Amino acid sequence: MEQTEITEILNRPYARELLGRDLTRLAYVAADGTPRAVPIAFTWNGAQIVLCTTRNSPKLPSLRRNPQVALTIDTEVHPPKILLIRGRAELDDVDGIPEEYLQMNGSYRMSAEQRVEWEAEVRSLYDGMVRIVITPTWVKLIDFETTLPSAVEELVRQRAERQNA
Repeated sequence: MEQTEITEILNRPYARELLGRDLTRLAYVAADGTPRAVPIAFTWNGAQIVLCTTRNSPKLPSLRRNPQVALTIDTEVHPPKILLIRGRAELDDVDGIPEEYLQMNGSYRMSAEQRVEWEAEVRSLYDGMVRIVITPTWVKLIDFETTLPSAVEELVRQRAERQNA
């Protein structure tokens, strides 16, 4: 997929709305060769998806071995809005707490006092984290208004062909 097409899709209003959410599902191949899909907080910096995890996370050896990942960001309403992203994970070990981690967890409903307590707990627990940075190499937006899953698009086309025959 060309970068211009990726950019065009990611700049659509529904894609922007989905990129503003706080939770994605990260799919990768685990060390035992089986697939994993885990929910994880994220932030979009305008060009990349940034995830943060603990230095001892079981996903890190798997991502080092095979950095190809897929992400799903979606809504819980009907019809759903779905953003599918594929890319390559780059791992960046960071001392302290990455600013993105504090930012991505800023959307949870906390009082000012709870936020201070949460941040103090995070800073006392982690001496560092790993930033997982994913640059999209393929994207698809499914909004059930202008775009559909490819299998449904095929069925719509086949139905139209039958009706026109």
